[in-house]
Amino acid sequence: MSVSLTEEPIGVAVIGAGYWGPNLVRNFQASPSFRLRWLCDLDVARAQRALGQYSTVQATADLERVLDDPAVHAVAIATPAGTHLDVAMSALRAGKHVLVEKPLAARYPDGLRLVEEADRRGLVLMCDHTYCYTPAVLRIREMLRGGELGELHYLDSVRINLGLVQRDIDVIWDLAPHDLSILDFVLPDNVRPVSVAAAGADPIGAGRSCVAYLTLRLTGGAIAHVHVNWLSPIKVRTTLIGGSKRTMVWDDLNPTQRISVYDRGVDLAAPDELGAEQRREMLVSYRSGDMVAPAMPEREALRSMAEEYAGAIRTGRAPLTDGRSGLRVLEILEAASRSLAEGGASIPLESAVTPNAMAGSARREVAA
Repeated sequence: MSVSLTEEPIGVAVIGAGYWGPNLVRNFQASPSFRLRWLCDLDVARAQRALGQYSTVQATADLERVLDDPAVHAVAIATPAGTHLDVAMSALRAGKHVLVEKPLAARYPDGLRLVEEADRRGLVLMCDHTYCYTPAVLRIREMLRGGELGELHYLDSVRINLGLVQRDIDVIWDLAPHDLSILDFVLPDNVRPVSVAAAGADPIGAGRSCVAYLTLRLTGGAIAHVHVNWLSPIKVRTTLIGGSKRTMVWDDLNPTQRISVYDRGVDLAAPDELGAEQRREMLVSYRSGDMVAPAMPEREALRSMAEEYAGAIRTGRAPLTDGRSGLRVLEILEAASRSLAEGGASIPLESAVTPNAMAGSARREVAA
């Protein structure tokens, strides 16, 4: 099903009225690019409460009824990850464009099936990696990909707070998708994670890791580190990105200075033509320059995400956070789980070495 390249609003339905669904409802209602037609949830009363005064939007528990509506061109899925495959596949087979809350699916092979189905039908499959659409992350992507920070040396991310201990997933699957999707979004095209090692702990006996650390090796020798924690008494959302020219600090909890760019760092005073051992003999010099805090526009990330979804539907282009970006995040999550099970072993990421290798192995698993 296609939508003409006009200003006519795109008919959309939201599937799921739990924690995230009402946020999608609010933003689709506010967007001139969309017309919200349905909110579908097994609990119709909950859906009706989420809609509030929006009496023109229908609430239902019948997914087939929503997918049979020819006025619905697109759906947004905000249901538990274990249901993403069935719900999204049903929508794609009904000819609807699909937006899926993170993660794309519960397993890599399931996500791959969705990507292939969308490709086969010429439909948009987009991941709601909301943080990627914040003004700060969009600016980070621009600076890192544009070379303003220089060659990437390291990325260090901390996402910690008190709660909410999940019953069905560990802290990596709960919190790390945010940081991994941001990493995937901002990295230059020639830099990709090649391996991941994970360490986790369950000090309260919850039956799953409540504190975890992920270390990712990147092409070119850079490193990325992600700390996620359900047990911290304070909330921290900070990312440091160190480059050969500048270092950027993103403090998501500081509304007056979310991004700080430091012209400070370490330089090795040795010519490139020297060997590694000779370079180590040379003196290190320290660069101490200015700090700049770029002005950040205040714009809700979900609003930008909705406009990106609309733009992809109208033009047929891949959205910035398409299904394949969701697959790359899933691959890292599964490798991190394997690393935890193997006592922190470093797990290679096959897609970073041969882009089709992981897809091929997943196809074999699906076929089996």
